[in-house]
Amino acid sequence: MRLEGILKSWNDERGFGFLEPLQSHEDVFVHIRAFRGGIGRPQVGQAMSFEVEVGPEGKKRAKNVELIRAGRVSRPRPQTSRSRRPQTLRVLRGKATLITLSLFVILYVVLTVVWKLPLVAGAVYVALSLTTYGVYGHDKSAAQQNARRTTELTLHFLALAGGWPGALLAQQFLRHKSAKLGFQVEFWCTVAMNIVALVFVCWIWANVSASVPATMR
Repeated sequence: MRLEGILKSWNDERGFGFLEPLQSHEDVFVHIRAFRGGIGRPQVGQAMSFEVEVGPEGKKRAKNVELIRAGRVSRPRPQTSRSRRPQTLRVLRGKATLITLSLFVILYVVLTVVWKLPLVAGAVYVALSLTTYGVYGHDKSAAQQNARRTTELTLHFLALAGGWPGALLAQQFLRHKSAKLGFQVEFWCTVAMNIVALVFVCWIWANVSASVPATMR
């Protein structure tokens, strides 16, 4: 099946860019080797037709790219309920992110008041979240450039260690790893395990603190 779209960006030095299909909102990677002969140097804004294949790392990329003459680009179809579905999902995901982070902040405050959670725990969460957000951003950039990727195991380890709030924000704002069902299931498992571990450690901390004589505190 051939699609039509516009060359959205192009790195002439490295020989790759991204096509914006008229039929969807997901950009498609295109390499200079995917163009058929006679197209010349690609220019941003050119209308093109192409086919889509799945690359070695499971990412979509264009093949058999041809230049469309002026006036041949088909107008996109009117937006239907199906085409609005991605936008609806993004809105719902944004609300879920806000609710999850708000509930975690409330839990953190409760643990601090009831079990005297050390302030350093909050600093650790912030530091790991910033690190995780940066790793997500680096991985998305690598995916767009067909460079070496960060393993999903590394992303899950950072989330489990306490960087999951940053991962959640990265999935929302960078739109990275948010549509892969298997990854999402594993990610939310790490969130649950981290929260359970936090509550357990706080409980241990409270019991140890209570058993220490006041004169030794």
